[in-house]
Amino acid sequence: MVCPAETPEGQACGLVKNLSLMAFVSVGSNIKTLTDILEDFGVEDISSLDPDVLQNKDLVKVFVNGNWYGCHRNASELINSIKQMRRTYTIPKEISMIRDINTKEIKLFTDAGRVQRPCFIVEGNKLKIKKKHILKLIKG
Repeated sequence: MVCPAETPEGQACGLVKNLSLMAFVSVGSNIKTLTDILEDFGVEDISSLDPDVLQNKDLVKVFVNGNWYGCHRNASELINSIKQMRRTYTIPKEISMIRDINTKEIKLFTDAGRVQRPCFIVEGNKLKIKKKHILKLIKG
């Protein structure tokens, strides 16, 4: 992992180069698209929830751009579904997800101006990207 703020040469050296090589800035996407998808996957809108339901220990809070949007009963299923949609470009790739198991929260972000970096997909302790994929990227 490469930190875009700290470089081996010192604080300021290489910062621009590392950012330009390893990161991109989000331009933002329509929040309505994400909220429609969340409804389809069973996220219950916070305004329609009964306060007694919020005491359920299985519920996970779902936040969109910092605002509490609703709750979901199966966090793993929701995260895996959104990951799959992002990987197949059904939803914009720049939608960020954070799952905090300790606080039972899922945070989704669609806003503009977030510095993002590519992540490599690992399944079964093996990197999914291969040399042939890199060569295809180089060729365009």
